[in-house]
Amino acid sequence: MSDPMRPRASLRTAVVWEVLQDALDRRVKATGRDSLDVLDTGGGSGNFAVPVARLGHRVTVVDPSPNALFALERRTAEAGVADRVRGVQGDVRGLFDVVARGGFDAVLCHGVLEYVDDPAEGVRNVVAALRPEGVLSLLAAGLGGAVLARALAGHFTEARQALADPDGRWGAGDPVPRRFTAEQLTTLVEGAGLTVGAVHGVRVFADLVPGVLVDTEPGALDALLKLEEAAAELPAFHSVATQIHVLGETHGAGED
Repeated sequence: MSDPMRPRASLRTAVVWEVLQDALDRRVKATGRDSLDVLDTGGGSGNFAVPVARLGHRVTVVDPSPNALFALERRTAEAGVADRVRGVQGDVRGLFDVVARGGFDAVLCHGVLEYVDDPAEGVRNVVAALRPEGVLSLLAAGLGGAVLARALAGHFTEARQALADPDGRWGAGDPVPRRFTAEQLTTLVEGAGLTVGAVHGVRVFADLVPGVLVDTEPGALDALLKLEEAAAELPAFHSVATQIHVLGETHGAGED
């Protein structure tokens, strides 16, 4: 029997993983090294750290949750990559209390900026962890996706509240402290001294499609994945995506 969580997991990560894997492959080619040093901030139980390690790279996961790091340790052991993944307790604000500045070829900052007090400081810190030529993978909650989701659920007042709120929150019960537009994220990346290599909308349609359709309709998952991939790079869809992914590169990092 297939894993019922696989379809949703695939839809959440497929676009980001494809972009990230391509960026890592380009860094391998540019450096001439088979293995890169990758930092995953807020990496939790290893949703990205484990597959990155499976590619042969060394991954340091920084996360404030001891429970997440315990789950990471168990997951890496099960995946056979425990020797390539190191978990340390910490956060973006105190990043250099636990890792070295300028020590990484790539940094993942996924689902972190929503929760930090100062997003600009957070981006500056993760960029400072990069080597002179490196890549930043930044993923954060999108404002437009939340507004659309609340509206389609019939919560029109909350949708309007999210649209007007400086942090993109729909009310006191909103579990996400902050959301971003694509323009806000690219401004943060450029403000930290990186060049924006690519911007993608993530989960443009996936969160709006009934789960029963994806899980039971023959071919629906693959068709939806292809639709997500086709729409991800189109700026017109960035404004309605659940998440926004920005690939930032230090000068020269994107060159062969």
